[in-house]
Formats: sequence, structure tokens, C-alpha cells
Amino acid sequence: MSHLNPHLGWIAGYSQRKAGTMPDSYVAEYRLSDLIQKGYIDRREAQEFLDDTGLVDFHWEVTWPEDYDVPDEMLVDRLANVQGYVVWVHGWTGNMHIWEDLPARVVSKNRRLVSIAIDHNGFGESLFEDTTPELDVCNPPAAMRTLKKFIDLIKIRRQPGQVGNKVINLVGHSMGGATLFYLNPMLWNFGEVTRFAVAPALLLEDESHRAFYQTLGLGIGILQRLPALEVFERFLKPGVLRTLAAGASDTVKEIHDVQYNETPRGITGATFMAMGRLSNTEIAHDFDLMQVMLGHRDPLVGLVSMMDLLGKLEFPAAHIHVVPGTHYMFSVGRETVMNTHHHAQARDILVNDILNLHDLAIQKQKVGPRIG
Repeated sequence: MSHLNPHLGWIAGYSQRKAGTMPDSYVAEYRLSDLIQKGYIDRREAQEFLDDTGLVDFHWEVTWPEDYDVPDEMLVDRLANVQGYVVWVHGWTGNMHIWEDLPARVVSKNRRLVSIAIDHNGFGESLFEDTTPELDVCNPPAAMRTLKKFIDLIKIRRQPGQVGNKVINLVGHSMGGATLFYLNPMLWNFGEVTRFAVAPALLLEDESHRAFYQTLGLGIGILQRLPALEVFERFLKPGVLRTLAAGASDTVKEIHDVQYNETPRGITGATFMAMGRLSNTEIAHDFDLMQVMLGHRDPLVGLVSMMDLLGKLEFPAAHIHVVPGTHYMFSVGRETVMNTHHHAQARDILVNDILNLHDLAIQKQKVGPRIG
């Protein structure tokens, strides 16, 4: 246990650690249940988190850059003495691995950052206790509340008495991108948090896509109650996943295929329907440290309707990137040469924009808010 950073003692309680997806990067994997059992995290606080969110467990992975394999006794201080963390929030039927090597790419470019990729909202190993959750438990506002509780639970924000600046950089895709719009800025310090929403499935102004999400979500949910309809699913699933992961790498497509099979249909259907049924417009118009990236060929997030919504939210035009690509514009697939070229460029833009947002937040903290 670190004497300098005891609040991050959980870092030493990893279930496994290994070399990362890029040279000179390393990864450690964590499960909340495992940390509770080993005594690395407060049992009462952890159980309260699970009870409040309706989750059975929570699963995440930490990625950091290093020239050598840091000894266990030095690991807590290595991952504590940083400028901030990048928290990666996946989308529907995904898990923390859909980001491929992006978490490593970002921290390799700024070695004072650490990436934390999570399973959330009923997917991966962060499953809901109820296999057919209520929509207000698994919609984007609820997912944002869970994300905030998780960040507070693992204490990666600057703690009382700590010196130096620290930024929490949130990156969300699709369902995860929609989640970030429901961050409450009143719960964060000045310049403490940035947000990057990639292809956010926020459908408040998109009636055609809302109907699609609701209908498909209902259909998938029914499959859990009526197993006799499995024949119908054999035709439904390939088309859904093909649309969702169009243009993505074979790895991402395989992740979605496996995750769809492993997730209870009640969770899969409820989370999809929740995006279509969402009508919560209580979104704070505080976008100084937020950016959005949209793909021009995204079949799940309508470009025109999304731009209309961003206009109504008074989202700064300079903070919107529209790039050539699909819903997975950051994953480099092999479907066409043009697709590969466009997605590779979008991936580089995404990495640079995340780093620029982080630098801007650090600068804001140093200067402080303008008054008057």
C-alpha cells in the first residue's frame, strides 16, 4: 500500500496485468467483487455503489505507458502521480475492448495520462442484477449517474490536500456518447472534466431513429420471454450487428457478436429501447470542454437531426467534427480502401482532440475562472 496515495490502494489489487496493445504500454484488469474480497476497497462503499446502480459487479481495465514493467510496490504511485485519467465508455452491445488500441494510443502521446476502459450499463462483466431492467435504470442519464459514482468510488479525482492539477477526460461512443450529455457540471470543479462524444445516440430530435430503436428494443426483449422466437433472431441479429459495426475492424465486429450472444436479451432490448424512449431534455448548456464527432455515413445516428439537436442545445459549432465514416469511424476496417483511409484519419483526429481537450482543461485550472 502506498503511503503517499492510500486512496488509490485498489490499483495494487488487479486480477491480472500484462503487456498492452502497443509497444511500451501495460494493462491491469480489475473487478469490483475481487477488490472487495481482497480488502482493497471499502466494502460498505462498494456495496452501496452496486445497490444504487442495480449492478452485480463492475469491470474495468487500466492502461498506462512505461519503458519497463513497473514493480507492484511502485505501481500505485506510478498511476497516481499523473495529470489525469481518460475514461472510455463503450456503446450498445459493446464492452471495454471495442476501443482496441485507442486507450494505449492516447497515453503513449501524453505519458502523464492513464486510460481506464470500463464495461458498463449491463454489458461485459458489469451486468445488471435484473435481467430485464427498467428503462430509467439503463438509459443515458442513469448511465451517467453510475459513471460519476464509479469515478468517486475509485477516487481518481483530485483529493483534499493533494497538490497539482488533475483532469478526468470522458470519452463515450454511441450509447456511451449520449451518456456524457447528462453530466451535471455542478458536481465537478472548474476545469476538472472534459467530454468527447463519438457518434452519440442521443435521439431527442430524430423521430425516425427513435421509432427504430424502440421497435427493435422491444423485439429483442420479447425474445427473452418467448424462446420459441429464436428462429426470428437468426435473421434479426446479423442485420443489426452488420449495421452497428459497418466499417469497423474484424475485431470490433467479433466483440459485438460475442457480446450480443452473452448478454441477457432483456438487458440488450431494454438498453436499446431506453435510447429510443428517452425524452429527458435536462441537459446543461455547458460545453466549453466538450466535443462531438459524427460520421457522415452513420446509419444509427442521423447527421442532420443530430446537428439540429446540437443547434437547439447551443452547442458550439467549433466543437463539432463531422468526418467521413460510419458509426465506428475510429475503427479501421477492411471493407473498402476508402473506408480504411477515412477511418484511420478519423482515429488520429480523435486522439489529438482528446489530448487537446485535456491540455485546455489543465490550462483552465491553472488560470482559474473569469469573474465579471
